Amino acid sequence: MASMDRTARTEAAHPRLVDALLAVGMALAVSVVIAADLEGTGQAQPAAYLFAVCFGLLMLARRRFPRTVLAVTILGIFAYYALGYPPIGISLPAVAAVYSAAEANRTRWAAGAGAVLIAVSAYFRIKEGQPTAYLVSYELITNIALIAAAIALGVTVRMRRESRAQQERLNLLTAVQHAREAEQRIHEERIRMARDLHDVIGHTMSVISVHSNVAAEAIGNDDGAATRAIEQIRTATSETMKELRSTVKLLRSPESGNGRTAVGLDGVEQLFASARETGLEVDTSVTVAPGELSGTIDAAAYRIVQESLTNVIRHADASRVEVSAAVEDGVLRLEIADNGRGPGAADAAATADLTGHGLIGMRERAIQLGGYLSAEKTSAGFVVRAQLPARLEP
Repeated sequence: MASMDRTARTEAAHPRLVDALLAVGMALAVSVVIAADLEGTGQAQPAAYLFAVCFGLLMLARRRFPRTVLAVTILGIFAYYALGYPPIGISLPAVAAVYSAAEANRTRWAAGAGAVLIAVSAYFRIKEGQPTAYLVSYELITNIALIAAAIALGVTVRMRRESRAQQERLNLLTAVQHAREAEQRIHEERIRMARDLHDVIGHTMSVISVHSNVAAEAIGNDDGAATRAIEQIRTATSETMKELRSTVKLLRSPESGNGRTAVGLDGVEQLFASARETGLEVDTSVTVAPGELSGTIDAAAYRIVQESLTNVIRHADASRVEVSAAVEDGVLRLEIADNGRGPGAADAAATADLTGHGLIGMRERAIQLGGYLSAEKTSAGFVVRAQLPARLEP
């Protein structure tokens, strides 16, 4: 088995060198047998050695024309013996051609040619008066064994070569698949970052818009209120710039994304404080313990609350909002309800945001994590509900 592996590797690496060595070896082996003239025929003439050279040269074409080489070799053996040259056996000149045909997936040709060669040899041996018992018990079995071994070796080498080629194709396909999966993960990560940026910037711009209006109205009338509004704007923009810088850094080096510190429900109090500064009454009931949620779920819940509050501030014309978050039976339940009008047909900006990137982004975020999100008008205002698994399956 080890020799077969070495043969297969050598042929794969240096096919021309192998053929050249095989040609030289075949010519030398046949020449040595001719020179030995074991039966003392005295017919070791130069023409006999020419046959030896021809048997060797045929090996140079065995890969491109395996059937032709096999047929010419068999005919050459018949011609050699017909000319009465010293016996060289039938297996020695034919074994390499039979092996080559089997290796080239011409197994039937190899088996058929071997059978013809053995049958013709046996016929003439019997005709010459050779003992049948000797032929059957020794020479015939020996020839059959050599031909069968050559066919088996050729088939084995071919199957191993095909197996290696198949494995290489499989490895290539696997590598391509892994590359595509990596690209898909990067693409999904960039989409997630884009949604995060949308949520962060949308929320910050809402806070800035509200507080800038407060500051504009308070200047000259209530400088303290104006100062507080400007301070809120400064705080909101500072936090947003930090997150933008973090996101840009990740976009430049996606492989460092695992080191990012994600936001979570433990940071929603800052969102509530910003909303209250706009004059909105915010009632909260967040009973999620630290570590109770997977990091990805925690970050998604934060973004859903952030986007919902942004929409309330920008579009709802509400005075009060209630936010609740709790884990029940392994499920995180979020609800953000306000007493505003929700997106109206006349409010193009609101409709575009709630039915476009904002609400669709929240829904997609929830669905990707194995949950769902709904948003609807109610008799009391507008409500966003979301359910997410508390922990993602490993």
